[in-house]
Amino acid sequence: MTTTLRVSPTTAVIPVHAVWGAAAGLVGGIGFGIWMSVSRPMMDTAMITMVAGLLGSTNAVVGWLVHLVIALFAGIGFGILLGEFAQKLVPAAVLGLAYGAVWWVVGALWIMPANLHMPVFEWNPVTRSSLGGHLLFGLLMGLAYSCIAQMAGKRTPAAR
Repeated sequence: MTTTLRVSPTTAVIPVHAVWGAAAGLVGGIGFGIWMSVSRPMMDTAMITMVAGLLGSTNAVVGWLVHLVIALFAGIGFGILLGEFAQKLVPAAVLGLAYGAVWWVVGALWIMPANLHMPVFEWNPVTRSSLGGHLLFGLLMGLAYSCIAQMAGKRTPAAR
C-alpha cells in the first residue's frame, strides 16, 4: 500500500516515496557534487564544470545547480520505482548502488557526452571517476532513503 502526502486541499496528492526519494536524492547529490568538485581526472578543471556545460556554462555554481536538480529527479525516480524495497538498510544500499550504476551508464556514458559533443560510451579517466561518483551517489541516496523511511515509520501510528 502506498502512502500519500496531500500538499493542500487544491493540489494533487504526492506519493510519500517520491518525497522521501527527493530528499534522499539531494543527500546523494551533495556527496557526488563534492566528489565532482574535487575530482580532476584529466584536466585542470573540476568535473562539476563539465555539468555546467550542459547549459553552455563553465561556472561551478551553475554546475552545482544543474547537478542537484538532476539528483532531485533521480531521487524521486528511486523512491517511486524502488522505494517499497529500499526501506531496510542493506537492500537500500544494494539498490542504491545498482541505481547509481544505471545512472552512470545512461547519464555519464550516453546523455552527457552526447550533449557536449563528445564520444559516447567511452572508457577514460573522466568516465572512470564518474563511475565512482555515481556509485557514491547511489549508496548515499539508498542509505538516506532507508533512514528517512525508518524514521517516518516510527512516527506513523499504523506502523506500530
